Amino acid sequence: MRHFGHIAPEVRERLFHREPREFTADSPARLLSAALGATLYSPATRPRLAEDVLKQGARGVVSMVLCLEDSIDDAEVEAGEENLVRQLSDLAERSAADLPLLFVRVRTPEQIPDLVRRLGAAVRLLSGFVLPKFTQERGVPFLEALTVAEAAAGRRLFAMPVLESPELLYRESRVQTLEGIFRAVDKYRDRVLALRLGVTDFCSSYGLRRAPDMTAYDVQVVASVIADVVNMLGRADGTGFTVTGPVWEYFRVQERMFKPQLRQSPFLEVQAVELRQKLIEHSMDGLLREIALDRANGLLGKTCIHPSHVLPVHALSVVSHEEFSDAQDILRPERDGGGVLRSAYTNKMNEVKPHRAWAERTLLRAEAFGVANEDIGFVELLAAGLAD
Repeated sequence: MRHFGHIAPEVRERLFHREPREFTADSPARLLSAALGATLYSPATRPRLAEDVLKQGARGVVSMVLCLEDSIDDAEVEAGEENLVRQLSDLAERSAADLPLLFVRVRTPEQIPDLVRRLGAAVRLLSGFVLPKFTQERGVPFLEALTVAEAAAGRRLFAMPVLESPELLYRESRVQTLEGIFRAVDKYRDRVLALRLGVTDFCSSYGLRRAPDMTAYDVQVVASVIADVVNMLGRADGTGFTVTGPVWEYFRVQERMFKPQLRQSPFLEVQAVELRQKLIEHSMDGLLREIALDRANGLLGKTCIHPSHVLPVHALSVVSHEEFSDAQDILRPERDGGGVLRSAYTNKMNEVKPHRAWAERTLLRAEAFGVANEDIGFVELLAAGLAD
């Protein structure tokens, strides 16, 4: 699979200076953690779950979480497990290629080896498990269960812990909780693909809910947690992990109302710009601002609960030609000694040593999401995806 792989090759050629790299569930963890993109959540109880996975994969989704936790009622867990096993077994029988990376969000550690056993050969479709309300005390049993399940499955299975507990939110216990989380995930570093932020749970502890014109960073109690998580768990010194952006809860946009017009003339500049701007203004402004702030604060990828969120996340993850040019200049072997140089775009200073970690992360993102051509920006990438 690859990002924007659902778009025709000739369109990708027009959009990209360097196309996104192909990857599989067996690719290096470093690439997979950067390539998660918009991770789409779906309740495991959906009666057409297998069809949903195929459909979303064909539309450009590269990672999905099939949820047995907060997205379903407590009374539905047993039925959700049965449906999950049945639907994944159906998918495995089809030998479907290019499926998204699939993860299961569980409630208890015991579910992990139990589901692996019940899936049998269909476990080959799984990339891992999402671990809820993760702290050192609650999380280690999940990671131990994953280790057992991985041995039984005979394949690599990743963990994606969700940081959403009240202990992490409350100021008096935050540092101690973060230190414990680090000890747990550091011990199982090879199995931890990314850390996910549960901002909805953070807000619930204070009876808050952000409005559609506000981002998570406008809610100061939440913003402070994000800052501390990145500070202690997202460092670029080799000790950090990929931390993904919080969920966006709103999906008022009716994306299909734009598609017929875009299909008629997807690259007529005036019409395309008008339609794209209309889409952005309709209800995406808050989401787009939050994605930009995620990136500025060191987060990569995003939890999504609606398919209309996927393309904006991916379009804003593409590396611009200017970013790519700067990153390449900074990382040239002859620059190893440091120094300062003027950007090839002649609009900024590139200081080699302080900007090196940024450049390395930028080139990793370029592998996963590609590098846009010099005259291509977010709106062109968005329009191409909607027109497909």
